[in-house]
Amino acid sequence: MSLDQRPISILLADDQALLRAGFAMVIDSQPDLRVVDQAGNGQDALTATAVHHPDVVLMDVRMPIMDGLEATRRITEDPALAQTRVIVLTTFDTDEYALEALRAGASGFLLKDVKPETLLDSIRTVTTGGAVIAPTTTRRLLDATLGQGARRRSPDATQQEKLSRLTKREHGILLELATGDSNTEIAARLFVSEATVKTHVGQVLAKLEVRDRVQAVVFAYESGLV
Repeated sequence: MSLDQRPISILLADDQALLRAGFAMVIDSQPDLRVVDQAGNGQDALTATAVHHPDVVLMDVRMPIMDGLEATRRITEDPALAQTRVIVLTTFDTDEYALEALRAGASGFLLKDVKPETLLDSIRTVTTGGAVIAPTTTRRLLDATLGQGARRRSPDATQQEKLSRLTKREHGILLELATGDSNTEIAARLFVSEATVKTHVGQVLAKLEVRDRVQAVVFAYESGLV
């Protein structure tokens, strides 16, 4: 990390103090990452986020006073926190929360037994507009949760208006994003450069008014595009 580059700031929100301490130890071991605050419930997480404007919030789902999904929704809907990304934490037996988290505006989700290196890489990834959900998990989870009902839907008026903003190429890129593949994989399939794909992805996100590629995937499914 260069001297003029500030560390990525992280807020930890979890009602288990021991878990927060473990995550903080891992994160603060990295020169480019820094935990700026911790919260034991969703309301405190919301308050701390408004104070610190962290780059990333690691948000537990089940917390007292206000759960993580509601806290995530309020953070992502606040224009003053537009630069803050939320990664929701879940467990193996609560996968149904993942799609709710994405709908609430989270940039992805991780399981609580995540490997330290995956946690660190995920934090860095979402700050650059990336997703922290494995492609196979994205497809499996969205397919299982939205199912055939979503595919039978037609876009509503708002969704249709946003889709109409896309060029033919951008429409194709949105379909590619819905597969959950990376820019590298999409570029190879379309026989274009990764930089070209990245540019198109940015245009798609802007025209659909979504925060990141995960939200673009949710949009594609919920509008019945895929």
